[in-house]
Amino acid sequence: MTFAFNQKATAQTGKTEGAVQAADYQKMITARIFVKPGMEADFIKAAKTMIDNVKAEKGCLSYMLYQDPYEKTNFIFVERYKNQAAIDFHFGTSYFKAFGEQIADMTSKPSDVKILDIAGEK
Repeated sequence: MTFAFNQKATAQTGKTEGAVQAADYQKMITARIFVKPGMEADFIKAAKTMIDNVKAEKGCLSYMLYQDPYEKTNFIFVERYKNQAAIDFHFGTSYFKAFGEQIADMTSKPSDVKILDIAGEK
């Protein structure tokens, strides 16, 4: 996917200060997408295909899209994966990249993506 968050998301998987959980721990991603006014229906239509594809990924545990009820142009994907390898697979799929290209003109600003370890799995 060619979202502006790609580099940020990749950077977040590197080493950080303190203890880092092993790659076999479950991961969660939150990806906030900011859509131009009037493009909400087109974005949801494009996202439905993406959602169907991602839910079929072996390492995907859940993948949901939510829309802010107060700011209808703000969306958030909440994703849960078996481990870092599942995220790496997800980011490498052709439909992930195609989705980024498909919505590039629909977004109003760069996406905000965070990759999190599921706490308490140690």
